[in-house]
Amino acid sequence: MGWLLSSIDTLMDAGGTVLWAIMLLSLILWFLIIERFLFIYTAYPEYQRQWVEKWRAIKQKNNWRARNIRSYYISQAKLELGRNLTLIKTLIALCPMLGLLGTVTGMIATFDVMAVIGTGNARAMATGISSATVTTMAGMVIAISCLYFSKRIDDQVSEETNKLVELLTYDK
Repeated sequence: MGWLLSSIDTLMDAGGTVLWAIMLLSLILWFLIIERFLFIYTAYPEYQRQWVEKWRAIKQKNNWRARNIRSYYISQAKLELGRNLTLIKTLIALCPMLGLLGTVTGMIATFDVMAVIGTGNARAMATGISSATVTTMAGMVIAISCLYFSKRIDDQVSEETNKLVELLTYDK
């Protein structure tokens, strides 16, 4: 376990302060993604059950009032299921941008070393280049993995909303 922490520490040192920002952003993203999945699979079924029960209690389902109630339940389902999805997608888009920021700061550090020491010292330039590539990689890996789960949440929102539409039928 000690070697793992040492490896992570070495990677974080190589990436600089931008990599710490990417790590914080990834923790926030994964928290939001896990929260959405937990909501969809644990809390939402209770909401759905309540809406279906209330809908079944309505006697006249073909009038204006009943159609508005049905629309309200479907809209509520979309809102509850899709909560924080826009934030998740925005943070995903921010990950590669932070990676690019790390690339730029790493290259600036490399050029600073080249200006002071010259191009003869490869070891001195390697630190800046390492910082540049590590942050780019981290930003892309986080964005790609979170994008997959964001799409899964999006699909689940559509699927659950369609299920509710089918459950709230006008037939008695």
